[in-house]
Amino acid sequence: MFDKYIYLDNSSMTRVDDMVFEEMKRHYLDTYAIATSDFGYSMGVEAREAIEKSRETIASALGASPREFIFTSGSVESNNMALKGVAEALKTKGNHIIVSKIEDFPVLNSAKTLENQGFEVSYIDVDENGFVDLNELEGAIGEKTILVSIQHANQEIGTIQDIKAIGEICKDNKTLFHTDATHSFKKLPLNVNEMPVDLVSVSAHTIHGPNGIGGLYIRKGTRIKKWMDGGFQEFNLRGGPENVPGAVGFAKAVELVTNEEINTLMKIRDHLIDRILNEVPETVLNGDREKRTPQNANITFQYVEGESITLHLDMRGFAVSTGSSCFSRTLEASHVIMAASGDSERAHGSIRFTFGRFNSMNDADAVVDAIVNVVENLRKISPLTKK
Repeated sequence: MFDKYIYLDNSSMTRVDDMVFEEMKRHYLDTYAIATSDFGYSMGVEAREAIEKSRETIASALGASPREFIFTSGSVESNNMALKGVAEALKTKGNHIIVSKIEDFPVLNSAKTLENQGFEVSYIDVDENGFVDLNELEGAIGEKTILVSIQHANQEIGTIQDIKAIGEICKDNKTLFHTDATHSFKKLPLNVNEMPVDLVSVSAHTIHGPNGIGGLYIRKGTRIKKWMDGGFQEFNLRGGPENVPGAVGFAKAVELVTNEEINTLMKIRDHLIDRILNEVPETVLNGDREKRTPQNANITFQYVEGESITLHLDMRGFAVSTGSSCFSRTLEASHVIMAASGDSERAHGSIRFTFGRFNSMNDADAVVDAIVNVVENLRKISPLTKK
């Protein structure tokens, strides 16, 4: 039995920081009232003040005004709201939406839902490193195009898109631009005053904040329709009581991220990549080596199923994720790696290592030591092994 379980799946979920948890506790146990207006009872007013202070903190981190940021239940809702809210608001102007083929499922499935409702959707190709073809994008925009949704950074292979260039193309063509920044917020520079973006999705669960809270930046003047009926919360753009502890935790998580932490993640990531590529033969790095998120290393181990590697590492005390279809409810291999490479075996043998605040260089060395042994043993019995 292992002495320590090493969690290396921080792009799926991060452990809540102790200081975030402490900040949230008071709003679960003491200030637990629904957030009310200035004319409500004192506990509700205090909850409202906590919400607005948190909104200001997160909006400021984006370079936005507080009125341009609304809280949601997470990146899934934010992405749904961006696509469906804009589509509904602008459907008399046009019915064409553009997304990339490697977007995360909330964007892709929202686009498919809109297709079923009569909207036209173009799915833009990416190159072998996952970069959007800017010429294809520009050529796809037409008179009826109302929205382009392309992520800031990819959830699987870490590729960072040139959202400034994408935004300029959209701006020149008078088309709204939404970017999913779930995996880049606070890890990469993102200032809406410097980037031509109209909507930005963010979430707390990838920066050691709580699960179940996120947000959507909506540039002032952007037309978007409320898509969740209920009350009149969040400037009447979302129905339902605000998640006060979640908002407070999200804001605290934003405050805790430092440049030093990001630089440490990059060093750990690069160390792991270098060791694996040098010590394990027949391996391929997925995504661009330089333009990738600080926390992400995605590597294909040829002639071995990612599922097998994941299970063997788990038995040795490591949590990683895989693009293997065996770990997908749809039984389809990673749509990201398939779109980038067209190689199903490359997708099946991929392992994603994503680091967080509570990982160290020792964790990277430990998992590489284990990988060397696991892959060697699996290749000996694999029917895929090159003869």
